[in-house]
Amino acid sequence: MTRKYRDEDLGRIMEIWLNSNFQAHDFISKNYWISNVDAVSSMLPTAEVYVYEENNHIEAFVGIDNGYIAGIFVSEAVRSNGMGKLLLEKCKEIYKKLSLCVYEKNGRAVRFYLREGFVVKTKQTDINTGESEYFMTWNK
Repeated sequence: MTRKYRDEDLGRIMEIWLNSNFQAHDFISKNYWISNVDAVSSMLPTAEVYVYEENNHIEAFVGIDNGYIAGIFVSEAVRSNGMGKLLLEKCKEIYKKLSLCVYEKNGRAVRFYLREGFVVKTKQTDINTGESEYFMTWNK
């Protein structure tokens, strides 16, 4: 079931966020992600966030800001089971245009977004990490 974020979701969401970043971005220092925990924790309660819940347990979430997808994060135990796609479909229901940035080295995510109809508009360097990333868009 997909639903809007509630304040009591924060702990589980941050657990998924941190572990997903460690796993999907092993080319970036773990210290980078750890140093951003407080900033992300303070932003989430005011952001547009949807969670995917199974048996009253959050397994995935998406953060979106006016059509910009800040990220789709799925717990490792249930990855590749369609939860990311369901969250993306929720975003597509709400917005006619979507955009996002994804690290070039995160091939799994790049392939996912391409398969879901996104196109690469530009390749750029993330100023925070120095890593190459794609700016991608989708239009209804």
